[in-house]
Amino acid sequence: MRFLLAALPALALLTTAAAPPAPTFDALRFFNGKTEGKGRFKVVLRAGHDVHVQGHGRMEGDTLILDQIVTREGTAPKPRQWRIREVSPGRYTGTLTDAKGAITGETTGDRLHLAFTSTGGFKVEQWLTLAADGRSAQNRLTAKKFGITVATLDETIRKLD
Repeated sequence: MRFLLAALPALALLTTAAAPPAPTFDALRFFNGKTEGKGRFKVVLRAGHDVHVQGHGRMEGDTLILDQIVTREGTAPKPRQWRIREVSPGRYTGTLTDAKGAITGETTGDRLHLAFTSTGGFKVEQWLTLAADGRSAQNRLTAKKFGITVATLDETIRKLD
């Protein structure tokens, strides 16, 4: 019994040490520099297709300018630009060439949630989860029309520098 009582504090320390805290998702830091995304885009009632995104982010004052080239399987590459700034700790606002109006973002721990309305009128949400090493993120995008999911994207984004 004494052994068990003596071992409990040590066991608690091992449990605490075994679970390092998840990194905090800092969108401006993650997307500053070169990134690459590879994923699969699926529109309802259609076959999915591969998507490749090359990104280059740079800071201008307090705003991240993220230029991307999006290549969808079977289509010509298309440029787009994000402009994102942090308005308070973990809260973002900005613009996107594919969006109508402002985009909003919020981080909670290792997750970043982005929301906007596309130029086609779709309500788009993205949930990005930062990997433990801070060098990649999983991106899950959903696009809805009249509350019904009409398209999804599952993508892995990696920092290249």
